[in-house]
Amino acid sequence: MNNLLLREWKTLFEIAPFDKISDDDFSPAFDHALSADMREKLVLANNPEPPTFANTIEALMQTGKDLDKVLSVFYTMAGADSNETREALMREFSPRLSAHSSEIIFNKDLFARVDNLWTRRDDLGLNPEQSRVLMLTHRNFLRAGAALDRDARERMKAIKSRLAVLGTEFSQNLLKDERSWHIVLSEDDLKGLPNFLIEVANKAAVEKKIEGSVITLSRSLVVPFLQFSPRRDLREIVYKAWVARGASGGDTDNRELAREMLELRQEMAGLLGYRDFASFKLETEMAKKPENVYQLLNDVWQPAKVQADKDAAVLVKMMHEDGTKGDLEKWDWRYYAEKRRKADHDLDEAIIKPFFQLDQMINAAFDCSGRLFELEFKSVDVSLYHPDCRAWEVTRRGKHVALFIGDYYARGSKRSGAWCSTMRSQAKFPKEQTPIVINVCNFAKSDPALLSYDDARTLFHEFGHALHQMLSDVSYEMVSGTSVPRDFVELPSQLYEHWLEVPEVLEKFATHVDTGEAMPPALLEKVLGAANFDMGFQTVEYVASAMVDLDYHTREAPTDIIAQQDEVLGAMGMPNAIGMRHATAQFAHVFSGDSYASRYYSYMWSEVMDADAFAAFEEKGDSFDAELAKSLELNILSKGGSQDPEALYTAYRGRLPGVDALLRGRGLMF
Repeated sequence: MNNLLLREWKTLFEIAPFDKISDDDFSPAFDHALSADMREKLVLANNPEPPTFANTIEALMQTGKDLDKVLSVFYTMAGADSNETREALMREFSPRLSAHSSEIIFNKDLFARVDNLWTRRDDLGLNPEQSRVLMLTHRNFLRAGAALDRDARERMKAIKSRLAVLGTEFSQNLLKDERSWHIVLSEDDLKGLPNFLIEVANKAAVEKKIEGSVITLSRSLVVPFLQFSPRRDLREIVYKAWVARGASGGDTDNRELAREMLELRQEMAGLLGYRDFASFKLETEMAKKPENVYQLLNDVWQPAKVQADKDAAVLVKMMHEDGTKGDLEKWDWRYYAEKRRKADHDLDEAIIKPFFQLDQMINAAFDCSGRLFELEFKSVDVSLYHPDCRAWEVTRRGKHVALFIGDYYARGSKRSGAWCSTMRSQAKFPKEQTPIVINVCNFAKSDPALLSYDDARTLFHEFGHALHQMLSDVSYEMVSGTSVPRDFVELPSQLYEHWLEVPEVLEKFATHVDTGEAMPPALLEKVLGAANFDMGFQTVEYVASAMVDLDYHTREAPTDIIAQQDEVLGAMGMPNAIGMRHATAQFAHVFSGDSYASRYYSYMWSEVMDADAFAAFEEKGDSFDAELAKSLELNILSKGGSQDPEALYTAYRGRLPGVDALLRGRGLMF
């Protein structure tokens, strides 16, 4: 078939030739690749030779290569640069991929071969990585329903297909709501806003072909507007629009979609013999069961709420002194917290932000990885999917390691949030394969681009994921890089954030956009001293979302999903002036797919480890200690999912951590 997506790519680093790919290529390439993958797997399933690891597990890994190529290109573009055609294709592809996967999983002959190997696993002479790959493959078949009877298999197939449709619709509804809303600001409305925010609001207006300045529902605009606008009426309008995404009624309302997904997930768990969906999902995680997650969240919730309540009392007093009576509302918190930060720490975001240039923070992330892991980054000119993207070749001691792509700016065609993905993962089987890694963020676009301190942390966070991919050193793609339990995958990313707080890093890279001068020592001290500022708020909004997520997946599906959300928040004693970080109708982590469903807690589980993991460097008195960096790479970053995560962490640190490290790191120890 003469389709560019199916040809061998004779490009630099064998990256997809994005400049030559058309949306018209996707559907025929998908059809061809899907059929080819099924034919390959049927040949494997019907192999008359007795099953071996090579002719079954390794053979299975070598099927579907064309399908992998097509989907890696398509979903890269559909997630970060969507359009109506790609959104329609997503709606078409999702149920077909689900049906395709079910047909493979429910092939009795194929499962019989895998099951045979599992039964004889002790006699196969496998190395440790092969043993883990076999275990994971067999477990994946079982957890997908391969051992169910015919009627249960048919029902499972229908559930998965419907969930695929619902998840795609949820995500697209959210993007449509984000695109469709904006507020035009008059000259009077701009008063009190810092210049950087006005510049970004002006650029947002240009993108929407509107005169003047606008605030859209991009987080990179909403949050600073809520921080700086003295106009309480406008803050209320913007905040309410922001939290109404996916919950405004009409065609883009996500509430009934989410409720139906919970119902189907519960039914799926029952078919597989689990009491609830959370028990099913957590079985393969470090947490193992919901009770352990509830324990962690409760341990953190109490001190966080105590701190948030203390902070709220201060903010209420400030608000009343401003002449605004009544209760502190959700659209007030960030505004008065920013004023308090300026008063208590003598910090003004408008003064800080010029020191956090995007390009300098990228260089800082690169520099830290060079000092820790000897990585070097060289800008390269390759075809990419959007003009905003940039690419670097990653090398170590002259040897090619990876291709890294950065896509940093917010735009209407990009879904919200920040993420790391791969177009190709590291592997050695069947031949050496180096990764192509992408970091996608949603920073406000200006010239030059300036970041908040939180934005800079996000950049370091996603780059930590990228390092997990780049430094992977395993044989099989199935266990490469970030192919680890969800509550372990955030360890490298959150751990890497700590290097942004190392004074010598900021001294070198936090340079003023106009003068080029380093951040003055007094200001640097204030920035680092305020690192835990407003941590009660941040922790409460996060734990509330994690608790609602877990509750949704440990109970019967509700008839009214928002009523259940509010019930959980009420039982927790959720402060009135703080909202969930992700309310149900916008909770894409949980409802655009099931990657984080019942596992949104995983960021905090990983934070317990990352606080303890960085403490090892602090104990050495050197944030770039070579011996520890080598141990981190050898025992965690290079291993991917080739070993049990508890064993990996223990190999690095000598033990598992307790929650105290997290509470200390967040300044919540009383």
